[in-house]
Amino acid sequence: MERLERIVRLHSLLKSARYPLSLRSLMEELRCSRATLYRDIAFLRDVLRAPIENLTIDEAAHIRYGDEGAAYELPGLWLSPEELRALIVLERLLPRQESELIGSALEPLREAIGELLRKQAGGRELPYHRIRIVEIGQRRVDAQVFGVVANALLERKRLRFRYKARSTNQESERDVSPQRLVHYRDNWYLDAYDHDREALRSFSVDRIREPVPVAGESCRDIPDAELDEHYRSSYGIFAGPARERAVIRFSARAARWVAEERWHGQQEGRFLADGRYELSVPYGHPRELLMDVLRYGPEAEVVSPVSLREQAKALLEATLAGYERPPEA
Repeated sequence: MERLERIVRLHSLLKSARYPLSLRSLMEELRCSRATLYRDIAFLRDVLRAPIENLTIDEAAHIRYGDEGAAYELPGLWLSPEELRALIVLERLLPRQESELIGSALEPLREAIGELLRKQAGGRELPYHRIRIVEIGQRRVDAQVFGVVANALLERKRLRFRYKARSTNQESERDVSPQRLVHYRDNWYLDAYDHDREALRSFSVDRIREPVPVAGESCRDIPDAELDEHYRSSYGIFAGPARERAVIRFSARAARWVAEERWHGQQEGRFLADGRYELSVPYGHPRELLMDVLRYGPEAEVVSPVSLREQAKALLEATLAGYERPPEA
């Protein structure tokens, strides 16, 4: 029996009992050892503030709920010390929200988490400053834009907005049915069905301008299985069918990192005889995959397909050519 199940069952037994219950009978009912029962009783009494009376270390002892037992109920949220302390990370994340709209909405949650942590620590303030969260490449999202997009997604409404693609810097009007909001590498993306192009597309939320719900038009819902197939089959955020499979070899030094990384749900990897690591991942668009491979510099080599290898080579040659010129003033 798991701890959660035991605690709930122990509370139920004590609350429904007309007479004090012996520790021996509780051990048999909960199928646990004496030490485990003592820990559960202590947690119920000290952490969940249950009104337990007559607890002794005598094996023949009996326990019961006191006069407040009839009104006592388990709190809606209770966690183990390890789980509760893990909320420190969330407590540290919430104040970092740049959006005033999101930050103010989450403030009550931040305060509630802080109170839970203080109770767990006996009223002490834990040294949160010793936990650092470093964000790299995060782009600022307009609070009002995010609110309109998120509301349209949850209310299942079609959405119209102006979108300036980062790759082309061209602006266009989009009429979409929102499918999912995705937080990927510290940034927000909207997966949506584009009605003009009759296809699924991903939009960087920071590039969306003037979003408005489309009145009188129904939102098209794409089945989850179809969304998963479209957005998860290929590498990175650039979704679509995976038309190729890349094979990359990493040096023995880089292998110590790459072998433990998850690049894709359908990746395949193996160590070579000389200690190098060979990774294979499916992809449809090479842009993000090449960015991740080239950050390893000389520690990584694209083996196949030939087209991807040639693109990597061209990027490296262009980079080298830039260094052969003197820097501009």
